[in-house]
Amino acid sequence: MIRKAVRYTGRVQGVGFRATTAAIARGFDVAGSVENLEDGRVLVVVEGQAEQVGAFLEVMDTELGRHFLEADTQDQPVTGEFGDPKALSAFRVKY
Repeated sequence: MIRKAVRYTGRVQGVGFRATTAAIARGFDVAGSVENLEDGRVLVVVEGQAEQVGAFLEVMDTELGRHFLEADTQDQPVTGEFGDPKALSAFRVKY
């Protein structure tokens, strides 16, 4: 299991970025969240097996790359706070 936190910069708020991210996540065995930050960026935190997290982030780049200028990715310790990556409710939008 790995955990990554990605802060996306660009035109990422008000364009369906969070909803699209959650829809993409449903196609993978990943757990995590997506939320708007006060500074205009979007934060995605994702946990799962390395190949699932990597594939999820690749689709994020393909599907949403036109909206962001930068994706600052940080490795973090796995916490398991989002539950089982195989559960349908394991990835959520924070409001």
